[in-house]
Amino acid sequence: MSLRAIPLIVIAFIIYNLLVLTGGTAILDKSLFPVKMVSGGDWTFKVSDLVILATMILLFVELLKSTLTTTSSLVDHGLSMLVLMAALVEFLVVKQAATSVFFFILVATVIDVIAGFTIGIRVAKRDIGFSPGGHE
Repeated sequence: MSLRAIPLIVIAFIIYNLLVLTGGTAILDKSLFPVKMVSGGDWTFKVSDLVILATMILLFVELLKSTLTTTSSLVDHGLSMLVLMAALVEFLVVKQAATSVFFFILVATVIDVIAGFTIGIRVAKRDIGFSPGGHE
């Protein structure tokens, strides 16, 4: 199995769990750095913001990966489904997963699975060259 077959969203899932297991959910509210805005307001970049940003970047890469048609893409789709099931179960039964941050990770896994299969089917149809209406 190629490393490309591993769904990258699992990294966000693992990082979240490591953070919450070591520091509790309060660690998500920890400020990483403040930014003074031109408007005079203060914007605080928190650990939770970093986790969500990393999740969005990983989702983008997963969407790019889903445009490739390789044998490892089938394994990737299957593993993405397992990550989705694990995230859904954790969200429903683990107290520390009942946060908005984890919910966004869960939504990213749903998008990854749906987009992976949808894009994969469209790309496969294009690569095979099916034409509507039968033979010519």
